[in-house]
Amino acid sequence: MATYAIGDLQGCYAPLQRLLSKCCFNATGDQLWFVGDLVNRGPDSLAILRFVKSLGDQAVVVLGNHDLHLLTVASGFTKAHRGDTLDEILNAPDRDELLTWLRYQPLLHRAAGYTMIHAGLLPSWRVAQAESLAREVATALRSPDYLDFLRNMYGNQPTRWRDDLTGWDRLRVITNSLTRLRICTAQGEMEFAHKGELDTVPEGYMPWYDVPNRSSLSEPIICGHWSALGLKLESDLLALDTGCLWGRCLSAVRLEDRAVFQVDCSEYKRD
Repeated sequence: MATYAIGDLQGCYAPLQRLLSKCCFNATGDQLWFVGDLVNRGPDSLAILRFVKSLGDQAVVVLGNHDLHLLTVASGFTKAHRGDTLDEILNAPDRDELLTWLRYQPLLHRAAGYTMIHAGLLPSWRVAQAESLAREVATALRSPDYLDFLRNMYGNQPTRWRDDLTGWDRLRVITNSLTRLRICTAQGEMEFAHKGELDTVPEGYMPWYDVPNRSSLSEPIICGHWSALGLKLESDLLALDTGCLWGRCLSAVRLEDRAVFQVDCSEYKRD
C-alpha cells in the first residue's frame, strides 16, 4: 500500500488520470491525499468531484478556498467570479449529494507523521492546536446551521489570532489560515493580496513556513494553494501546487519514500 499526496486539481480531471497511471495507483490498496481546491477554473470540476467521492476511504481530502467558494455560491451568499467553472456542478442532478459530501470534508488531516492542510498554519499554532481548531470549523460546516457559517465566513478581519477570539471572528481566522494563508509577519499578521513569487513578498512579511521558530515544526506539513511557489520539498514541508491549471504540471509525492511523480499540463497553458 502506498500513499500519494497530490497538489491542487482545480477541475483538471484528465491530468489527474494521467498522474494516477504514472504512479501505478492501485485502486484496491493505495490511498490518495488531496491538498484541497478540487474544483474551479479548470474544465472538469464535476468529474473531479464525482471521481474523488467514488474513491471512498481511499481518498483523503482537505478543503481549499475554491471548495469553500463553491459552497458559498451554491448557497447564494456570493456570486460566481469571472473565470469560475462551477455551473456544471450547480446544475448536476447529483448536486446536493456532491455538495453535502464536500461540506463534510475536514480542513486538516493528520496521519502517518504528516499534517495536510490547504494553505498555511499561523506561527503560534502547534500542530495539535491547529488540529483542534480545524475541527471547530468542520463542526460548523457539518451543523444543521451551516448556512450561518457560510454567510459569515468571508472577510480579512481579524488578521491575527488571539486565544480569546470567539464567534465568527474566531472561525474566520481559522478558516483564513488553513485555506488562504501564504505570507504573514513574524507575529502572525496575515496578508492575503500577495500571490506571486518569493522575491516579490512585501517587506515585513515572509512565507508562513519560514517564520522563525514557528510552533508547528514538530512534523512535516503538506500543503498547496501557492502555485507561484511551485514544488517545494523540505524536511518539514511538502508544497505541492505546481500550477496544473496554469499549464505547468500536476504533482504527487509518495509519502513512504518521497518519490515525486509529475505530468505535463500544457493543455491548460494561458497565452
